[in-house]
Amino acid sequence: MGQVIDRKNVVEFLNDLRKTGKTIVTTNGCFDILHVGHVRYLQKTKTFADYSVVMLNSDKSVRSIKGPTRPVNNENDRAEILCALSCVDYVVLFDEDSPQNLIAEIKPDVHTKGADYTVETLPEAKTIIDNGGRIEFISFVEGKSTTSIIEKMKS
Repeated sequence: MGQVIDRKNVVEFLNDLRKTGKTIVTTNGCFDILHVGHVRYLQKTKTFADYSVVMLNSDKSVRSIKGPTRPVNNENDRAEILCALSCVDYVVLFDEDSPQNLIAEIKPDVHTKGADYTVETLPEAKTIIDNGGRIEFISFVEGKSTTSIIEKMKS
């Protein structure tokens, strides 16, 4: 079972894991209403390193990105649900719209992102690569998204 790591402690915590020769993969997102697309994405993410860290947008961050009606589930609930997945080792919350600063601090060995991005369009790509990491793009499950679930519920 995964655990939530406080942002102010995450770098030291992960550096201690690295001292044992372990690798770190990060990903980020809102993970508001968890669906099969999220689960498959997170399972694939875990295959790239010893430990997976989900950088989870806080409620403040989700509202800034998605609008005032989101998130549907609060940050503590979203973090707990993610921690219940065997493919998620750690969750760290962040308030910014982008995980750029957190990525610069963590310096992951690998960072995953959805295949709707490319190295050229991913804002944090330079930071990841400059710190010796690599990026893996993961295809989405067709027709599975939190937005589509919300729209379906409205109809």
